[in-house]
Amino acid sequence: MGSRSFFSPRKTTLALAVALCCTWQSPAFAHGGEAHMVPMDKTLEDFGADVQWDDYAQIFTLIKDGAYVKVKPGAKTAIVNGKPLTLQVPVVMKENKAWVSDTFINDVFQSGLDQTFQVEKKPHPLNSLTADEIRAAVEIVKAAPDFKPNTRFTEISLREPDKTAVWDFALTGKAVDAPREANVIMLDGKHVIEGMVDLQNKKVTSWQPVKDAHGMVLLDDFVTVQNVIDNSSEFAQVLKKHGINDPKKVITTPLTVGYFDGKDGLKQDARLLKVISYLDVGDGNYWAHPIENLVAVVDIEQKKIIKIEEGPVIPVPLTPRPYDGRDRVKPALKPLEIVEPEGKNYTITGDMIHWQNWDFHLRLNSRVGPILSTVTYNDNGKKRKIMYEGSLGGMIVPYGDPDTGWYFKAYLDSGDYGMGTLTSPIVRGKDAPSNAVLLDETIADYAGAPMDIPRAIAVFERYAGPEYKHQELGKPNVSTERRELVIRWISTVGNYDYIFDWIFHENGTIGIDAGATGIEAVKGVKAKTMHDPSAKDDTRYGTLIDHNIVGTTHQHIYNFRLDLDVDGENNRLVAMDPEVKPNTAGGPRTSTMQVNQYTIDSEQQAAQKFDPGTIRLLSNTNKENRMGNPVSYQIIPYAGGTHPVATGAKFAPDEWIYHRLSFMDKQLWVTRYHPNERFPEGKYPNRSTHDTGLGLYSKDNESLDSHDDVVWITTGTTHVARAEEWPIMPTEWVHALLKPWNFFDETPTLGEKQK
Repeated sequence: MGSRSFFSPRKTTLALAVALCCTWQSPAFAHGGEAHMVPMDKTLEDFGADVQWDDYAQIFTLIKDGAYVKVKPGAKTAIVNGKPLTLQVPVVMKENKAWVSDTFINDVFQSGLDQTFQVEKKPHPLNSLTADEIRAAVEIVKAAPDFKPNTRFTEISLREPDKTAVWDFALTGKAVDAPREANVIMLDGKHVIEGMVDLQNKKVTSWQPVKDAHGMVLLDDFVTVQNVIDNSSEFAQVLKKHGINDPKKVITTPLTVGYFDGKDGLKQDARLLKVISYLDVGDGNYWAHPIENLVAVVDIEQKKIIKIEEGPVIPVPLTPRPYDGRDRVKPALKPLEIVEPEGKNYTITGDMIHWQNWDFHLRLNSRVGPILSTVTYNDNGKKRKIMYEGSLGGMIVPYGDPDTGWYFKAYLDSGDYGMGTLTSPIVRGKDAPSNAVLLDETIADYAGAPMDIPRAIAVFERYAGPEYKHQELGKPNVSTERRELVIRWISTVGNYDYIFDWIFHENGTIGIDAGATGIEAVKGVKAKTMHDPSAKDDTRYGTLIDHNIVGTTHQHIYNFRLDLDVDGENNRLVAMDPEVKPNTAGGPRTSTMQVNQYTIDSEQQAAQKFDPGTIRLLSNTNKENRMGNPVSYQIIPYAGGTHPVATGAKFAPDEWIYHRLSFMDKQLWVTRYHPNERFPEGKYPNRSTHDTGLGLYSKDNESLDSHDDVVWITTGTTHVARAEEWPIMPTEWVHALLKPWNFFDETPTLGEKQK
């Protein structure tokens, strides 16, 4: 999990030191003495600020996170977030270049006029491990008598304190009376070890080998696989069958092998990866040139190929297919500016974010990405609990093709690879709007060293249409805009890039959007068009989206773990099914609309395929609104999308994948809260033989009525490929929602009543 860094005086000093090589002395400080001048563009660029020049108005606009600054050359005053600031030294133009004093950054950006970032007075107990804490945890573990050299780390993360104590801190500020602890998961060769470290007392408190578990695929495994392929004379000989004489032009993709009860001929206790390959033809898109029907099975411990699986030779598609626009001309767009001239409407205090009536904690996990915790809504002066923790639980991308290079493909992206580790830095103005604040994060790498991820998470506010509107005949219009706060994170797992948005509405709704983009995994085939003799067979499991290339049918199935505490922990799952019933009250109508309401009491009853024509609520058994209705949140696993909804995995019931994973096939799960039940696919899904996730969690069928319950939403799409998604795929979204249902007494966006 990641610690966060914002403004760094040390980095600023370094940036200024670089810029000072070009300094000149001329203007005087307001209080006397000569100023040291540095070039504005380089100094501000090194600081991370965006510099814009308006030639007509003759004014500079400087934007850095929450600060929006306007300054004219020669002016003694700058405008910072709509407020005047006296400059010690004006901006000076010399030879058509702007110069500022070496104190300009401190004077302007630390003036106190930007309140976006606040100093955390009391550390939140769920704050991520800092870089120093990561180092300390590793030092303590390495001093343990059972630690072995060459041990690698799959996770070093905060061990969460007791949930009740954390909520107490969030609501009252009472400090958690417990030392900071770290969970450490290690790989000694193929053996998984779980450790626990007391950071305060500098000791290992638990050391537990995990039997029959395969750990995650780590980043250095990617390097190992590529080296094995590059140096294998056996593989080089096989490549020649495919017309490839230079193995150095082959790019590998290491994939988990799944589990097929020995039918794939692989030993269950070996640490294996299956390697499919692509040819680099120099177009920047090796994904468009698959070496079809060729799979190398690599033993990661032995660092060698133990088996090569082959099918009929298919010529490698060689036509260049760059996806970065290098071979295209695209019309230039006029600027679209999102301006917040008076600063942000939210503040970030340490890892806490406050916006409108919302408060929540944000941290990055190396497996599941962002975790949002202690989510509350201020309802007329009272902080009300909504969600203790929300995050991606896990996801799977199963393919439907039974051929040699495809039958085993069912990627558990977060559980097998760690999607937080694969975080993609966000580009302002492209991956997120120009008004976004970009947050850096720190997690541990496979060697146990702190790894900085720049621009890992974006935070931004956006206009989202009218919140409400009404126009009475002959009277003034009544309407207001809808604002949303978005927390955006992107993870790149091989060919696909996944964008996850957590969206907070002013009216108490929380949206979860998952977008898939990147490059489709494609299959090389003989057919060039659908009129070729082999086209029917070639497209049995997909769509011909280019000459000799099929986009194979697959699914993107996401599961979100939502530890909802609706006004507290005594919750129950309530069903409301709208029905047509006979009219027994008289009159001309023959039928009525009524709602059949009932409680779903147990975990196994709660696991269900979601019917969007019904309502499912998590309700508090002890709290009512002023009309006497129990306060609730509505759970909506899918709320629109363009591809077919993945109502379940497209596999026969006797497939081995169903022995390992249950979460794919139902869109709603509710289980009793247990702090160790965190992943729908189980803690160690790589090569798992049975379900250690939601199938196991719900097996004891615990009661849900008046208990602390956890909601698990499964959503996603069945991805039937189309030509418009090649050679790069426009983002395809799926949506889930959590909506207040009688949680409030009235429309929450009307504001507080005047006193």
